[in-house]
Amino acid sequence: MSAAHLHRPGCACGIDVHAHVIPHDFPRYLGNVVPADWPSMAPAHACHRHVMISGKVYRTVSERAWSPSRRIEDMEPMGLSHQAISPMPELLSYWMEAPAASQLLRYVNEQIAEMAALSGGRLLGMGAVPLQDIDLALAELDYVSDKLGFRAIEIGSNVNGKPPGAPEFAPFFEACADKGVAVFVHALKPAGVERLVGPSKLLPALAYPTEVGLAAASVLTANLVSRYPRLRIAFSHGGGTLAMLLPRLEQARKVFPDLLDAMPVGPAEQARSLYYDTLVFDAATLNHLLASFGADGLMIGTDYPFAFHDAQPVASIAAAIKDPDVRARLATLNAERFLGIDPGAPQHNVR
Repeated sequence: MSAAHLHRPGCACGIDVHAHVIPHDFPRYLGNVVPADWPSMAPAHACHRHVMISGKVYRTVSERAWSPSRRIEDMEPMGLSHQAISPMPELLSYWMEAPAASQLLRYVNEQIAEMAALSGGRLLGMGAVPLQDIDLALAELDYVSDKLGFRAIEIGSNVNGKPPGAPEFAPFFEACADKGVAVFVHALKPAGVERLVGPSKLLPALAYPTEVGLAAASVLTANLVSRYPRLRIAFSHGGGTLAMLLPRLEQARKVFPDLLDAMPVGPAEQARSLYYDTLVFDAATLNHLLASFGADGLMIGTDYPFAFHDAQPVASIAAAIKDPDVRARLATLNAERFLGIDPGAPQHNVR
């Protein structure tokens, strides 16, 4: 697909790697005692439903959260040909007992697979695994990769306080690298919430970027990609604060010998081997990410269908970047590489 074709008026060619799913319903828990935070759905108004967690309304969502046809209707005016769809992060359920989380995530993964199957190839499955138990996580990784055909997994920015770079997650990342399954890291239960002053909606605006930046930094300081060079790992919200942290981390590595010993490959060089979405809502910030990370790791992310999303992601890229070849990379080509999509394959073969 040429850059000229990608950016002609009315062309819907972008690939969104950051879009979420909530099922229309959740299953009954199969064990004896229902976990207190087992989710359920309750009717709301019109085509909306309440997500209920621990007996309270966690979020009210529209049919866009579960309807493939409604979602696809929205994609063309957004400039999108495909969406990689992943669970609402709260559904990752790392805080549940692992067997219960495993049961819930199996259901959510199968719902995602059904949406992808009904989409004519427009929706691409991105699953989830119970990372609080590595053995169960590896088993579910096998299932979503080998049985459901997913090319990517969504994980949280921390698992009960432990960041992606923590050593206990190494077997999971090694398996993802071996299987060619990409990993998308989304902000979840961020650190520093107690420092926010104001309404709770400040959480996604201020706490998420900090949380994602720390998660991405843990991957650098753990040398994760150096250890598993085939691993494809991406970070939501433009990598959060990482681009601003990199110069400090580079300087610290020069000043402190133990940091130089701990990171044989410089953090800025490592950062250019990762992927990031473009969900930063600002042309100057997007160009700063280009300068920091390069043009080969940035991909569209919208956070659809939630209110705090980019409704015109391809137009946002076009407004910020003049070079048509760079636009093409950010809108389509990098996501194809991240998700392992063959650009020459017929759409109905892409799930």
